[in-house]
Amino acid sequence: MRNKHKQFKITEFLIPVHLGDWVRKIAILGCLLLLVSCQGKNQLPKNEAQVKVARVVSGQSLEVLGMAEQPNLISQVRLVGIDAPDLRQRPWGEAAKEQLENLIGGAEQSVTLEFDLETKDKIGRTLAYVWKNKVLLNEELVKQGNAMFVGRSPNHKYDQRLERAQQWARLMGQGIWNPEKPMHLTPAEFRRQNL
Repeated sequence: MRNKHKQFKITEFLIPVHLGDWVRKIAILGCLLLLVSCQGKNQLPKNEAQVKVARVVSGQSLEVLGMAEQPNLISQVRLVGIDAPDLRQRPWGEAAKEQLENLIGGAEQSVTLEFDLETKDKIGRTLAYVWKNKVLLNEELVKQGNAMFVGRSPNHKYDQRLERAQQWARLMGQGIWNPEKPMHLTPAEFRRQNL
């Protein structure tokens, strides 16, 4: 009788320990599944960054907050694949800047920067395609005639889109392509003549 009593106590002792291991394993598995499911939803690809616009500098450049490890540091961003009129190139320079401001929706708005092969220009600005609400802002500026498409090696990811947008703007007589008030010098030519 005593042996049965001891066996019962040993079994009684083993069962809770055995169930405790299973509960612990199931809890760990549940936590891992939760971590994995949350991880993929909010992460951006390695070639993208979510930033806030501090200000629009011109029709082709921005100052943004939130690059890299220092979220309060202002970084200069140059839109890839376009050349917008200089601000002194009136009225086109101001029109390009205003359109970019309108597309972004003002300061403190979030945009996504998408990077191509070369991420910095020779003066240290970040080179990026700028997206807002699934709209490629570089393309919109060209399509409305407020910037020209200028392919720059090695960044050619959206060259076809930008070139088609420019063809459309020219056909429609938009902005700098307006036949009644065309821009006579490209932005690069204007800058060379007005250094």
